[in-house]
Amino acid sequence: MLGPARRCQDSRGSRSLGTWGLEMLVIWWLWSLLTICASDTFREQAENIMRTTPVIDGHNDLPWQLLTLFNNQLQKPEANLSTLLETHTNIPKLKAGFVGGQFWSAYMPCDTQNKDAVKRILEQIDVIHRMCQLYPETFMCVTNSSDILQAFEKGKVASLIGVEGGHLIDSSLAVLRTLYHLGMRYLTLTHNCNTPWADNWLVDRGDDEAESQGLSPFGKRVLTEMNRLGVMIDLSHVAVATMKDALQHSKAPVIFSHSSAYSVCPSRRNVPDDVLQLVRNTSSLVMVNFYSEFVSCSDSATLSQVADHLDHIKKVAGPGAVGLGGDYDGVTRLPVGLEDVSKYPDLIAELLRRNWTETEVRGVLSDNLLRVFSAVEQISNSMQAPEEEPISLSELGGSCRTYYGYSQAPSIHLQTGALAASLASLLFSLHLL
Repeated sequence: MLGPARRCQDSRGSRSLGTWGLEMLVIWWLWSLLTICASDTFREQAENIMRTTPVIDGHNDLPWQLLTLFNNQLQKPEANLSTLLETHTNIPKLKAGFVGGQFWSAYMPCDTQNKDAVKRILEQIDVIHRMCQLYPETFMCVTNSSDILQAFEKGKVASLIGVEGGHLIDSSLAVLRTLYHLGMRYLTLTHNCNTPWADNWLVDRGDDEAESQGLSPFGKRVLTEMNRLGVMIDLSHVAVATMKDALQHSKAPVIFSHSSAYSVCPSRRNVPDDVLQLVRNTSSLVMVNFYSEFVSCSDSATLSQVADHLDHIKKVAGPGAVGLGGDYDGVTRLPVGLEDVSKYPDLIAELLRRNWTETEVRGVLSDNLLRVFSAVEQISNSMQAPEEEPISLSELGGSCRTYYGYSQAPSIHLQTGALAASLASLLFSLHLL
């Protein structure tokens, strides 16, 4: 009797297990369908927001790629920005990513310091202007916050210039002013090297020695002149001491054009929490970098991990302190899901999925940068006299310099014999005439 009863129990159990398995399969299928639908909804919501508030990205190195790939010869057929496939950035990708404003990086490496830095940065500024001239239906070169909004209305990419590396002004306030007149609207105070007046992030990593302990007195004059001109101070790539000096000295909010959160990934290129508190106190802005090593501190990263950085900066510095500075075409490894500039809607969808409000999302996209830029312009309008005191001769480096204007520099004084010879030559020439 036990045998048949056991068989019946086993039979009932098998039927029950089979039914349960089918039910779980249906539930899993429905849940997957709901997840896909929800994902589509967040993506659709992201695109709807971005149609009226497009991305302003803080840092894109396409001009560097134009130099390295084509030596800035934009009219070569293979350099066509509508069909270019070798880069993270081209015109179709910008449109797909709802990019409405872009700070193009005018960059030259540190090995140009004390050599041909100024010449080379003029070439990179020139190529940005020629991009706007060659593709006027796509790019609109602008220099102020109100013109960015006009570019939005026209459906064009507001194109601005950020000069990456303080070595590119060659420790000259006159060069700083000249680059401003050519369209520069932010200056990254250092790249991966110290300038004679500011320390870079490799000091914190132990690779470089501190020289200015942050900013030197001349470095602070550079910042004062940037405030007067209306050039945003960019603290990506600088040492923590330089960050703190700049945040305390500047009369206007500052930006980090392409940096992330140190607490999420402890790379020295990222911003520590005590500095994020200063960012909050000064109404400044951190535009999150997408380079995998600064996102996850490893060779690989994901879109979700980028969102973690945005979450952390929002938590510590406030929702008004968060922006986007992807560093496209300036890095070799990007997160899965953010492979090129077309992927911005996916990141915004992730923020919406994480319960960011529409106002907060619009801030990340454009509004926070526009607020900072407008504040920088307002401070500029309230300042009058330019900074004129040059850097001291003892602080300048390089062996290929002349020192005109420095009274202690022997190279500007003609020897008596040389002066007499010059006058004799001149008189002789006049006599012949």
